[in-house]
Amino acid sequence: MDIEDLMHGGASDKEMKQNSPLKSLKLDLDFYRESIKEVAAEMMAEGYTLYPIFVAHQHEVALGEMLLDRNELNTQWSIQVSSLEEFVDRGIVKEERKDYFIKNFKSANDYMCLFVIVPEGANFVFFPYA
Repeated sequence: MDIEDLMHGGASDKEMKQNSPLKSLKLDLDFYRESIKEVAAEMMAEGYTLYPIFVAHQHEVALGEMLLDRNELNTQWSIQVSSLEEFVDRGIVKEERKDYFIKNFKSANDYMCLFVIVPEGANFVFFPYA
């Protein structure tokens, strides 16, 4: 799934532009892009994980570790860093779905894997670095 798919959610383009908090997420991701890419590369190079996941949220979340705090950076979204391993350990990704997740995981060198949390729920999104 791409960020545009999540942004539309069945709404018309006009409604999306007026109402979607995910429009601000795209703006923040453009700002955060290089920092996220650098952290993902470090996590993989150091053998921490081959599947870095970045948790995007606007509230308090007890998942991963804070990477980019919206309050400190004067942005709309905070980003926390996690991994597939933590998601499996915490039961967010079920053990029996782990292989499916890995098969569908886009290259962490080209895409950031986001777990976007909004009041309506949460979903995985792959957002390109370029």
